[in-house]
Amino acid sequence: MTWQVHSVKYAERNARIRADSFLFDEDPTAPHAMDYFMWVLQDGKRTILVDTGYNSAEGARRDRPIRLDPTVALAPLGIRPDMIDTLIVTHLHYDHAGGLHLFPNATLHMQEVEMAYATGPCMCHQAMRHPFTADHICEAIKRLYAGRVVFYDGFGEVAPGVSVHRIGGHSRGLQAVRVETESGPLCLASDAAHYYENAFAGKLFPIVADAEQMLRGFQTIQKLATHPGRLVPGHDPLVRELFPRHDQADWINRLDLGPTQPLPF
Repeated sequence: MTWQVHSVKYAERNARIRADSFLFDEDPTAPHAMDYFMWVLQDGKRTILVDTGYNSAEGARRDRPIRLDPTVALAPLGIRPDMIDTLIVTHLHYDHAGGLHLFPNATLHMQEVEMAYATGPCMCHQAMRHPFTADHICEAIKRLYAGRVVFYDGFGEVAPGVSVHRIGGHSRGLQAVRVETESGPLCLASDAAHYYENAFAGKLFPIVADAEQMLRGFQTIQKLATHPGRLVPGHDPLVRELFPRHDQADWINRLDLGPTQPLPF
């Protein structure tokens, strides 16, 4: 079973510096932009959504406005919110799970340790709970009580050719997604590597629950991808330059065909 894979950009944050992206960086005050994505997997019969982005209300609350509502951003791929029945949640941070309520028919697929982390004693500390929003966690719990959460303990197969792999580091239950495509396995790293530079230069991202897990995770996602060109980081604007763009929707890139030019490192 092979899949087509698209990234869908819904927001950006350009007023950032490298210190926001890398600990112990040699040029910490240099500008360093960030893009925000969801990912779509399609095999001709089935559509799987990976993460949901966040909506304008969350953007206003955090002073991080979005470019497009996630449901509008998905429309050029023929996706209506009520069509999504399988939703992989890589982790519960606001920018990855902030739109759970937009997909009311979806069953969530996530790591069991992520739910425990987001509802446990670590959230007593403001620094740890800052990337989370209580309403998003409550939505995940509502799905749980409705019988629409599938939990994994490390590895899990979501569908033929689609598997999840717990990485941790950035968040306790962060998972990457490995997808079989015609050009080989693709690793959607999500925040296991915000940028290519995190993974390939071994640079820690500043929001970190476990630094050792994050560093080991860089190695794991490279193994899952098997080739640098099939590793897709979670927030790197380079993705928009390396992979072919959708003919009618500039914010969408097709990933399963591979990059159209060599990676610049």
